[in-house]
Amino acid sequence: MADSPLVRSAGEIPTPLYHQVHLVLRERIEQGYYGPNGMLPAEMELAREFDVSRITVARAINELAQQGFVERRRGAGTRIVTRDLPPPVPANIDGLLENLADMGNRTKAKVLEFGFVLPPLEARQELQVGPNELVQRAVRVRSHNGEPFSYLTSFVPGYIGQHLSEEDMNAGSLMSLFERHGIKIGSARQSFSAALADPKIGQALAVPVGTPLLAITRTVLDIEERGVEYIRILYRTDRYQYRMTMERDKQGSSRFKTAAGTQIKNGG
Repeated sequence: MADSPLVRSAGEIPTPLYHQVHLVLRERIEQGYYGPNGMLPAEMELAREFDVSRITVARAINELAQQGFVERRRGAGTRIVTRDLPPPVPANIDGLLENLADMGNRTKAKVLEFGFVLPPLEARQELQVGPNELVQRAVRVRSHNGEPFSYLTSFVPGYIGQHLSEEDMNAGSLMSLFERHGIKIGSARQSFSAALADPKIGQALAVPVGTPLLAITRTVLDIEERGVEYIRILYRTDRYQYRMTMERDKQGSSRFKTAAGTQIKNGG
């Protein structure tokens, strides 16, 4: 028997075995491992592969079924459900703003925390504010079709934040609010990393503690290159996808133009 791909961690926040099985099977399905409209192996076969109980496998497959990845039929096995994704949105600054505004229109935000604080060092540096200058901080969860998919912590300079209410933060995207207040966005820079759901974030996103999340940190600048937003977003990877396309420039040099897109994955 091959070694199990699961990790039985002795750390503080081990991921439950059923969820590890779920994550491995979901990744295989998304990568076409079982083929389009293929069949999952029998529960006992998967239990032997992962070296877990049949009950653990059944729970993992039930999660996949709830999320629309598979369809369970009594006596006929578990069938893979083909999931078509629409084309990505180009990621120049206009495309980024359009995409974020569209996401604000198609999803629903809920404010968990709202107020004025002294920002952490990185946020203070990115927003170019003084060490004793308060900024507006908001923590939100964004949902699609009633299911949470992102956990957002944003910081906005005080001179902008004083015009934004908690109700505004529930209404749509910050990009739309900026435009409404005459702030012209010039550029944005962002970085990608990974994170694990702690108890607070896990509860907000409805995932087990220790679930791997996609972390995006973004700084938005106005046309005068002043920082107007610093935000860290944690995404459920089963509900959100970020895709990039790289093209060699027309002069044939080693510089590449990059286009990217985001996609909220449909659940079950």
